[in-house]
Amino acid sequence: MTLQVGCLSFRQPYAGFVLDGVKSIETRWRPLLSAMENCTLAIHIAMKDWEGDQWRDLLTHKLGMSHVQIEELLSSGDRFGRGVVAGLVEVGETWCCSDNVPEHDLRELEKAAVLTGLTDKYLTQLSNPRWLKEPLYARGHKDIWTVDIPVQLLPSA
Repeated sequence: MTLQVGCLSFRQPYAGFVLDGVKSIETRWRPLLSAMENCTLAIHIAMKDWEGDQWRDLLTHKLGMSHVQIEELLSSGDRFGRGVVAGLVEVGETWCCSDNVPEHDLRELEKAAVLTGLTDKYLTQLSNPRWLKEPLYARGHKDIWTVDIPVQLLPSA
């Protein structure tokens, strides 16, 4: 038996940040995840890394993480390697981040997204992240695609 769910590829380190619960807001230039609201989404770890390391400054200065904590987080995110479906999250509301968001609220959104420059991007709330018991090797695709996850790989409730 399998669980059929929508799947989205994330570059590292963001895939690991999502599945380890550090990143709870996903950002896109279009409302890609809006149709997935109240659904489970599989997280695929792409072969390529995110370009740039602004996330490191956010983890250090905005979230107060030490160098050791960051390295542990990165190791956790790499536990299954690349080119795999690694876990699941629940998809919440999607909205466009306008340029009139109060500064304090914008800083909180940036911490949750582990990213700056959110104005005019579509933000989607993610919750209940969980790693699969084992990775499911799969080639990534553009946008949302469908994956069949064997039930024996699903995390315990």
